[in-house]
Amino acid sequence: EKVLPFSASSVDFSKLSLHHGTSRHRTFLKTSDKSYEHPGLTFFSRDMGGDNQTTVTEFLLLGLSEESEQEDVVFGLFLGMYMVTISGNLLIILAISCDPHLHTPMYFFLANLSSVDICFSSATVPKALVNHMVGSKSISYTECMAQIYFFLAFGTTDNLLLSVMAYDRYVAICHPLHYTLMMRPRLCVLLVVLSWVITNLHALLHTLLMSQLTFCSHNAVPHFYCDPYLVMKLSCFDTVINDVTALAEGGMIIMTPFVCIVVSYASICSKVLKMPFVQGIRKAMSTCGSHLTVVCLFYGAILGIYMHPSSSYSLQDAVASVIITVVTPMANPFIYSLRNRDIKGALRKIILRS
Repeated sequence: EKVLPFSASSVDFSKLSLHHGTSRHRTFLKTSDKSYEHPGLTFFSRDMGGDNQTTVTEFLLLGLSEESEQEDVVFGLFLGMYMVTISGNLLIILAISCDPHLHTPMYFFLANLSSVDICFSSATVPKALVNHMVGSKSISYTECMAQIYFFLAFGTTDNLLLSVMAYDRYVAICHPLHYTLMMRPRLCVLLVVLSWVITNLHALLHTLLMSQLTFCSHNAVPHFYCDPYLVMKLSCFDTVINDVTALAEGGMIIMTPFVCIVVSYASICSKVLKMPFVQGIRKAMSTCGSHLTVVCLFYGAILGIYMHPSSSYSLQDAVASVIITVVTPMANPFIYSLRNRDIKGALRKIILRS
């Protein structure tokens, strides 16, 4: 793609030429009001007091590769992983719902995590799949802002639910006799509702700040979805407020649950070390192994991406974001089901019934 600043009244289409790759790789210069068309180009111009000013009305999602053959491979991988994500997480939810023995706080949080994983993956992957099938790379401004909102909301909910689950494991190991009292159903529901409220306020704040930015002629996002930090880089005005807010408020949203997880597992380790060695290791792995694996996978990718200004975004960040948005939601059902006898037993009952 190639984006050129222009004055609509002075464009000489007879002398204008651009190199094109495939039909999927089109170049757009977006502004509003009037439209000027040329093969591979679409111009929208708005006259403001005699001066032409450009405003982006849609973005181009360039994806992870510019080669057509590689795009086909990525499409196949994404489609397969998305189908596994949906089916795997739905099975987890179904198993927990149908088995009365799994109606406990730990599995209540796991069912909510699976629901969020479905929504999180669905916020980004389907649009990329549809764009590939129709041979388009465009996403409207409104769709992009909506995608940013849901990406932030569901991603942050994942983050908070992992910290809530860490607290649940801490109570189960460090205060087993008071577990039923401390993790009563009303508190569990309150923790989940509070997580949803905080994450939606967080997503709303950053989406509103993003909507206040002005995007001029540059509208190519080098990713398969509207990553908020990559979209921010396209603004033709200073984004210092967005950057400071992302580091301050966004950093607090990410780091506070992470600190809670670290403190919870530090307390668990302290408790386990006081037990007989084999018994302690067995109890810790059976109770916390699956959750700890998911935490390492999730935070291992996220901490390297969103704790720095948008100007330093790199290819490694794009790979890590794929792990967060596609790989982690797909892996969670396998991690929890393969390492959990109760889940495997519930799934076996469902299969036998069917």
